Amino acid sequence: MLMSDFAEITPVSHPVSGSVRPPGSKSITNRALILAALAGGRSTLTGVLESTDTRVMIDSLNRLGISVTHDATAKRCVIEGCGGVIPADAAELWLENSGTSIRFLTAMCCLGDGRYRLDGIERMRQRPIADLTRCLATLGAGVACEKPDSGCPPVVIDRPLTGGAANIKGDISSQFLSALLMAAPCASQPVTLTVDGELVSVPYVEMTLRMMADFGVSVTRPDASTFSLPTQAYAPRTYDIEPDASAASYFMGVAAVTGGTVTIEGLTRDALQGDVEFASALEQMGCVVQWNADSVSVTGRPLRGIDIDMNAISDTAQTLSTVAVFADGPTRIRSVGHMRHKETDRVSAVVTELRRAGIKADEFEDGLTIHPGTPQPAAIATYDDHRMAMSFALLGLKAAGIRILDPGCTAKTYPLFFEDLHTLCAAAGE
Repeated sequence: MLMSDFAEITPVSHPVSGSVRPPGSKSITNRALILAALAGGRSTLTGVLESTDTRVMIDSLNRLGISVTHDATAKRCVIEGCGGVIPADAAELWLENSGTSIRFLTAMCCLGDGRYRLDGIERMRQRPIADLTRCLATLGAGVACEKPDSGCPPVVIDRPLTGGAANIKGDISSQFLSALLMAAPCASQPVTLTVDGELVSVPYVEMTLRMMADFGVSVTRPDASTFSLPTQAYAPRTYDIEPDASAASYFMGVAAVTGGTVTIEGLTRDALQGDVEFASALEQMGCVVQWNADSVSVTGRPLRGIDIDMNAISDTAQTLSTVAVFADGPTRIRSVGHMRHKETDRVSAVVTELRRAGIKADEFEDGLTIHPGTPQPAAIATYDDHRMAMSFALLGLKAAGIRILDPGCTAKTYPLFFEDLHTLCAAAGE
């Protein structure tokens, strides 16, 4: 593998076997940073992910007057919480293309009595956030998109939320609901949130609720779509962050496409992250999965095409798309239309790049179908999307001539991905 403007993936000549521990979960790290920042006192986070997404979150919290000391080598953060009241009365926050960060911080900034502006790169200015700002405004906050007709960042906040009842759409991003849930206990009045329609990525909301409970806050659910949050205080604590399950999917995919056995250390069936269920998707395709006390092992077997709803684990849909290339029949991935609002339009991007590599793929509004084939040499565009880079690397393990353009985009969540992939595959004759 040569790293420059592209990563050249060298096919392996034998099944890949070994173990790997991915870095800390981005989803858990950024939630833990928000919850610790809102707590009243000092919290210590261990296993913290070092990436662009977490860096912009930490920088933003510091700009809001919340002290975050980050030791990247030790993967540790010490946060002096603000007790639910933003210290700074003004701040300009730059979030790159971190959707998690801008959504969580938009809600959190509505706890401050001042003026806050949140912005990011050009792609961020195309990612919808209007339903979140509308809901926060219903709860009393002075918040709006700087260009109201766009429905996208930049976002400006100039009055804190008070509380009350509001409805939030469930079909765009579960991060909207998670952002509201985490901020709501610090409002001056109780908050009731009702989800309209089907909620996408439900496991991420469950993750949010479990972590809020870990930091001492309870949420009442009169029914599946209603969340009641009385005014409460978060408690500081020491919190360990488990490895990233979305990142683990790429190494599970290595086992699947090469017929080897790969063990993911630190992930178990009881993980907070719903994306551990990617292992079950591979099991449906014919792989053997073994859940251990502190790890999960995937062994590749002849792969069969499947029809699968990946709404709950959509961050792993790109991985399954590249694994599916090597199955014995077509694979249909359904209910992932919300992926079009991610770092790029992930449905369209996956189909485009599979076709670039000579693989037949069909695009639908809610997903895609992948037909098996032999990848041809191709320079894979990554659209400044870390998951495009990491998932399409799997093609190159079985076919020569696959180059991943702009491999540095993996810094968003996994800066050392290609190094870890090389180390795992080296013994198999990469």
